[in-house]
Amino acid sequence: MGITVATAWLYYRSFWMVLVLLPLFFWHFHIMEEECAGRRELEFQIQFKEAIQAVSSALNTGYSVENAFRETQKELLLIYPETARISKELLVITRQLRIHVPMEQILEEFGTRVQTEDARNFVTVFAAAKKSGGNMIAIIQDTVRQIGDKIDVKREIDTMLAAKRYEFRVMSAIPYAIIGYMSISFPEFMDSLYGNVFGIGVMTVCLGIYAGAYYLGVKLIRIEV
Repeated sequence: MGITVATAWLYYRSFWMVLVLLPLFFWHFHIMEEECAGRRELEFQIQFKEAIQAVSSALNTGYSVENAFRETQKELLLIYPETARISKELLVITRQLRIHVPMEQILEEFGTRVQTEDARNFVTVFAAAKKSGGNMIAIIQDTVRQIGDKIDVKREIDTMLAAKRYEFRVMSAIPYAIIGYMSISFPEFMDSLYGNVFGIGVMTVCLGIYAGAYYLGVKLIRIEV
């Protein structure tokens, strides 16, 4: 909202233009939401990987599938707080086990709730292996390896793009800094761009070019794995 107010003042010298620029606010807010959702998804992938690693360890020591998930829930509470997403999901699973809900149904509901590709694939293969008596430990270990490889690739990409993201943020602020500097240092020169149809048209074109460049920059530094 602060960016929207600054845009209205620097480009139009009118706070009433905030109302006109509200679509810009919602567009930028949507971009920020997508970035936050991506970070939350990566965080949950790491949590999910650790959870199925704990399940694999419990199965290796002779626990049944149901008891393996109970032990995993206890173990991960030592690592993550109760408010963490994986802690909440494991709590739901253990409560369902307590009332004797079938494991296949529990996992299917878990996959539906989390809506991540890795979790859905794991649930599908794990449930099929449990029904057919397949090697669940090998399946879990293979899933852990795949998720780990994907997380490592994402981290490598984030590391490579970290400098570019910083440059992008700096470059995004430069137009605002230039307009602000010109307004303070050369007010007579800048006054011709405000309060008349021609000036409003020029600034609107500049704002449109800036918004297009910003959108392109967001797309360039966002790589999905």
